[in-house]
Amino acid sequence: MLTLLEVRSQAGTLGLPMEDSTLGYDVQNIDGLDPVKATLVSSSFAQQDGAQYQSARRETRNIVLKLGLYPDYALDTVSSLRKRLYPFFMPKRPINMRFFMEDGLTVDISGVVESCDASKFTQEPGVDVSIICFDPDFLEPAPVVITGASTSGTSALVLDYAGTVETGVLFKLNVNRTMSEFTIYHQLPDGSIRTTDFQAPVINGDVVTINTVPGSKVATLTRGGSDSSILYGISPQSNWLQLEPGANGIRVYAVGASVPYTMTYTRRYGGL
Repeated sequence: MLTLLEVRSQAGTLGLPMEDSTLGYDVQNIDGLDPVKATLVSSSFAQQDGAQYQSARRETRNIVLKLGLYPDYALDTVSSLRKRLYPFFMPKRPINMRFFMEDGLTVDISGVVESCDASKFTQEPGVDVSIICFDPDFLEPAPVVITGASTSGTSALVLDYAGTVETGVLFKLNVNRTMSEFTIYHQLPDGSIRTTDFQAPVINGDVVTINTVPGSKVATLTRGGSDSSILYGISPQSNWLQLEPGANGIRVYAVGASVPYTMTYTRRYGGL
């Protein structure tokens, strides 16, 4: 259950507690918090029943806030309460929303205000706000940072990913010796294994960064304070690491002495 919604924009922060209208605003309803609809792509064949599944993608999220206006007429009016909302919910304005859950979970989502409609000539004044979120996932504000070291053995680090949709990672290998290759083995919760193969000469003091977040995928070499692309070091047949909900086994394999690394990821939720 939601306990508080915070809206952040260039105008500041607006707090909207649930079931509490002492500030003059009553959150009567919030639509668009469930998992968004997926678009499925398939191919059909002339002499075969049905179709063959190809791929799927989730659509944008449309969050609609229904706010009631309850002024303390000694201090406010319906008009002043409504105008106080406009700096946050003016159409075309980017905003960030933070949802606080009763179980302690806190998540963020960003969007752009599509419309802000106020019912002026009614006995129950209110405002309906529509926000389009182009990234449909809710994100935990604090990223998770995991530290580890490469191994020439078979032991794996188990990450219990609590999100409900897959998430990319920011992997950084802090090179402390000369080496030319390493492999990231990722065992998914269903037991299948995906690999990321890296082959390129690196030396002590280098930092190899591999970002597998969709839309931000990149591989970078930092040497002597300068960054350069090292995407050529990743095999075209490699899988870009995506943590799946559940237990994920991670093993960074490299021959020789261990090399430290960090892995940073954000828990993502497909719905509340």
